[in-house]
Amino acid sequence: MSLPKAVKIVEVGPRDGLQNESVSLDIETKVKLVQGLANAGLQTIEAGSFVSPKWVPQMAGSDEVFNQLTPTKAIYTALTPNMRGLERAIECNVQEIAVFAAASEEFSHKNINCSIAESLEKFKAVTQKAIDNNMAVRGYISCVSGCPYQGDVDIKKVSTVAQSLLDMGCYEISLGDTIGVAKPETIEALLIQTLKYIPAQKLAVHLHDTYGQAIANIRQSLNMGIATIDSSVAGLGGCPYAKGASGNVATEHVIDLLDALGIEHGVNLEKLTEVSRFISHKLGRTPLPDNDSKFTTK
Repeated sequence: MSLPKAVKIVEVGPRDGLQNESVSLDIETKVKLVQGLANAGLQTIEAGSFVSPKWVPQMAGSDEVFNQLTPTKAIYTALTPNMRGLERAIECNVQEIAVFAAASEEFSHKNINCSIAESLEKFKAVTQKAIDNNMAVRGYISCVSGCPYQGDVDIKKVSTVAQSLLDMGCYEISLGDTIGVAKPETIEALLIQTLKYIPAQKLAVHLHDTYGQAIANIRQSLNMGIATIDSSVAGLGGCPYAKGASGNVATEHVIDLLDALGIEHGVNLEKLTEVSRFISHKLGRTPLPDNDSKFTTK
């Protein structure tokens, strides 16, 4: 299969990134982060999560963030784990939500205190109400290549869960390598299995860089026709319920790869780098070096 001519980046830094950082940011900084990403050309930005601050304190104030965002061409999305979260999203006029399941029973119980089947049943009502309110719904699947609790994951389970999410109304399914254990050969096997049942245009990849394999895994995904990639500015974040999930792949790295491959993405790397430095400073992190993410097509 040939490489896609264009790729959509789903920027997850303001949600999946910040939720696993030790520093909790003020509302003004979060709004500046999201607006900066939009100004850099990112068209889909996960701007927050409507979860209880008791469980994810870094996501406190997501309502205020959405209410303060200036309308742009970008779509601002939110994670909604339950009906109460959806109601908050509706109150804030959120355009798109995401629901999340897992390919691992152990992870599902640890993350949301129920089985995979139970989680999918709960999300049916959330998804239907969102659609009734003219909101798009995206689905996440965690632990598609490995689980911190049960180890190996049956890749056949991934396509089963993905189909269930599509059947309830999700327009796209993001396949998450939550602990970053995948390698190109495991991504290839996963996609060969999943693409038997679900077309590439319905799939995205969400690959963590725990062992430095995310870019190689993204290249493998591109080779197999995947044209939507989740990434996080400055490589922020991970998963608070997955030990070893050290961080998402940096959006800057993904853009460099796409540039090297001649794939369109619509993002201004110079402006994105400015945002990366801004948020790294706010979090007390060392910014990515300017030459840290240069790739070739070899």
